[in-house]
Amino acid sequence: MLSKKMGKTLLAAVLGTALLAAGCGGGGGSQTGTAPSASTGKKVINIGLKADPPTLDPSTSTALVDRMVYTSIYDKLFDIDPSGKIVPMLVSSYEVSPDGKTYTLKLKEGVKFHDGTDFDAEAVKFNFERNMNGEKSRRKSELKVVDSVTAVDKHTVKIQLKEPFAPLLSILADRSGMMVSPAAVKQYGDDFLNHPVGTGPFVFVEHVKGDHVTLKRNDNYWNGKVNVDEVTYKVFTNGTAKVQNLRSGMLDIIDEVPVKEIPAIKGDANLQLVAEPSMGYMGFYLNNSKPPFDNKYLRQAVERAIDREAVVKVLFNGYALPGRSPFAPGNLAYSSDLDKPVKPNPDEIKQLLAKGGKPNGFSFKLNIATSTENEQFGAVIQNMLKPYNINVQLEKLEFGQLIEKGDKGDFEALNLGWSGRQDPDQNFYDFVVTGTPNNDGRISIPKLDELAAKARVELDEAKRKQMYEEAVKILQEEAGYVYVYHQYNLLAMSKKISGFTYVPDGLIRTATLDKQ
Repeated sequence: MLSKKMGKTLLAAVLGTALLAAGCGGGGGSQTGTAPSASTGKKVINIGLKADPPTLDPSTSTALVDRMVYTSIYDKLFDIDPSGKIVPMLVSSYEVSPDGKTYTLKLKEGVKFHDGTDFDAEAVKFNFERNMNGEKSRRKSELKVVDSVTAVDKHTVKIQLKEPFAPLLSILADRSGMMVSPAAVKQYGDDFLNHPVGTGPFVFVEHVKGDHVTLKRNDNYWNGKVNVDEVTYKVFTNGTAKVQNLRSGMLDIIDEVPVKEIPAIKGDANLQLVAEPSMGYMGFYLNNSKPPFDNKYLRQAVERAIDREAVVKVLFNGYALPGRSPFAPGNLAYSSDLDKPVKPNPDEIKQLLAKGGKPNGFSFKLNIATSTENEQFGAVIQNMLKPYNINVQLEKLEFGQLIEKGDKGDFEALNLGWSGRQDPDQNFYDFVVTGTPNNDGRISIPKLDELAAKARVELDEAKRKQMYEEAVKILQEEAGYVYVYHQYNLLAMSKKISGFTYVPDGLIRTATLDKQ
């Protein structure tokens, strides 16, 4: 348990705190500055992002900040409505066979990609096969259960599964369901990420790395008139500067509000705040495959030393929920008992260090994104571990570099979280199963692999929940990843903006936005 002295140290370390940037789900970016003004005669919405989007190709994406931009460029086969329900988007209707292994999708007609080519069954087939087989695809694990995809006719697609797969529609409401132009992929190849083409409400214009992404209106959008001429996403790693630009009118919407700035937002008659619990989690990876965290007892010592309630109190002033699992309240797999934070027990932690062969403590490096918010999180972790002679060295990296380190396993500990999805599989499988794309911690536990695989093919929700609870117990015992809290979606915008609808995934949907 924290002493009073340690609590004061923590508060001093994070004076002027703000909300942490969510990775894999979000993080720091590369530079700050003033958002570009609207061109004369044009209606432009300027959106402040906490990081530069690493890739504009949904097949290779792992970052939340990418998805913020994708909502404007790409439509999906399915989407999430404001109540959190999965609903058809580019699909007009669908049927599922009684055995749960065959999905037949009827597609919307008359939809075209930005390059003028048709969105049809062949395009859907192409997207599935690209995501399933592409050398650089990060979607392979999500779609590994798909056996074949057939274009029955121009507007009908049949998806044949190897076995029932409960998360399929949820997955098709995310990156795997985002439809990219086959013609553009064939034209640009690996450089498609710099020439994205979808069916969405806005068309790509340019991406100036570290500064902004500019999009223009799709005048032929299939799903209704688009009200504004342009959307520009501007990169701000400094949350306070982002808020200042919002208050001055240089930005119209910001994707994340630092907690310390919430009173200013709420007190400004020209602004509106959105504050809603997210579906995700935040914490940090421990690299299970290399010292010091190939040692289970040292992982456990670090995981047990984090006072999650103190983190939330110090950093978030109630705008986050302490937690020890990947499942937030409202998720099918959520368990209040398993997610409940446990106060550190100094005697237990000392025993774990002794079992791990480091009775006098040890040191490790924690990689964090280059933002004030992430530095504050790092300072909290440092102070919490210091009483046990566990010394944390912080190393700051640009967000894209942070993701690259995670992909390569070139780290000891790394601060990345996840923005969350509707189906529990998407908060779990790819992060903990041996060899999966987002398993940056190199976790490899056969029983965990088995349970995660069984849970994704089980259609009975009660049985799935039991499997996830058993799996979480194993994951907590092995301390493969240090879950710390469930973040809030904190958005703010000018009252000149209309047409905004909050959806539980926290993404800013621009298709219906307007500006006075």
